[in-house]
Amino acid sequence: MFKNILKKLIPPLIISWYHKILAYLAMIIYLDPSAKLIVIGVTGTNGKSTVVNLIGEILNYAEQKTGWTSTTNFSIGKNSWLNDKKMTMLGRFQTQSFLKKCVKEKCKYVIIETSSEGIKQYRHLGINYDMIVFTNLTPEHIESHGSYELYKQTKGRLFKHLTNKRTKLIDKTVIVNDDDLNADYFLSFKADRKITYSIKNDSEFRAKNIELTSNGTIFKIEDETFKTNLLGSVNIYNSLAAISVCKILKVDDQKIREALLKYQGVPGRFEFINQGQNFKVMVDYAPEIESMNKLYETIKLFDFNKIIHVLGSCGGGRDLARRPVLGKIAALNADYVIITNEDPYDDDPLEIIDQVATGALNNGKTLDQDLFKILDRKEAVTKALSLAKENDLVLITGKGSEQAICIEHGKKIPWDDRQIIKELLKFKTK
Repeated sequence: MFKNILKKLIPPLIISWYHKILAYLAMIIYLDPSAKLIVIGVTGTNGKSTVVNLIGEILNYAEQKTGWTSTTNFSIGKNSWLNDKKMTMLGRFQTQSFLKKCVKEKCKYVIIETSSEGIKQYRHLGINYDMIVFTNLTPEHIESHGSYELYKQTKGRLFKHLTNKRTKLIDKTVIVNDDDLNADYFLSFKADRKITYSIKNDSEFRAKNIELTSNGTIFKIEDETFKTNLLGSVNIYNSLAAISVCKILKVDDQKIREALLKYQGVPGRFEFINQGQNFKVMVDYAPEIESMNKLYETIKLFDFNKIIHVLGSCGGGRDLARRPVLGKIAALNADYVIITNEDPYDDDPLEIIDQVATGALNNGKTLDQDLFKILDRKEAVTKALSLAKENDLVLITGKGSEQAICIEHGKKIPWDDRQIIKELLKFKTK
């Protein structure tokens, strides 16, 4: 609350310089570790964490020691741990500290999930990026950035920064999803190499002969066949991004195919929880409109009897307009909708729940029949599990593998949807 008041009182120019100075100060204090690493930045609205993890797992499998930071987890070589910071992109000093650890552990590559909020606060300065991957761009963080165009331009700062590298270990490269409407904008920035990937357009890396099933995905790039356990068309794009990076880095083709097939997915992203129950329970992040639409597109690959969806929406001034739309999407796709608390920050959680519920009520759901408003998230999950019968799906979205619920005055309540579900399922299946 105090930080928000300060932001309103201090001129934006001074705040910008404050962030820039901190970024370069952190770089100097930690002796510019990224200059000794090949740094790959992944940015976009959706798919960033999966792309980061896929690239990292392939490089590690190819015996190229790699570290990474993402919304879901951190990793240095064979050591991985969950992200409990409630931040996609770490602060400047934390990032530089992480990079220095990667140098100490003799990593060759580091992958950094680079968010628009991080770029807005100039956390990318002082990091010597060698390669930037663009996944896609959909309306998000509009309240924070002011408009969709400003949101896009903020992402563009990262691409502009690419050529500022003081040392050059490889060609400066941008890798862009050519099926995204903003592809040309991100390809317009200066770089030594510009690579595209696609499903629909002719690109350097184009997926063809696509097979989508509930057991996995198969596709071809030219004459090479790739198989993955990851589901849905969204993960073809994620796989293409990772394959593009690794091929450019001259990773052996067989290693890429083997690592892709071996990979089981990001924690809290399309993750099934199985404790022996006769129905499915899935945890997914899907905090915004496009990601939830893609989630339901993938769920259609399965043949569930009924879908019971537990969801909420974030507070803290994050995209108020999406709240009723999320309720609408759930109402149109799920048989039961349960709306609960997510991360209210300083907002009234009941007000957020009511706004999400409006979207469900306006699209066919009836309160206390197939629509329920339950403030306590554990009670909401308990309700969902009580409604589930054989071959149903309980879908729980909004938090994925996040390790806390953020409430007023900057406080955090320790939380993990997956662990709560496991505890409740053990009790239910006894």
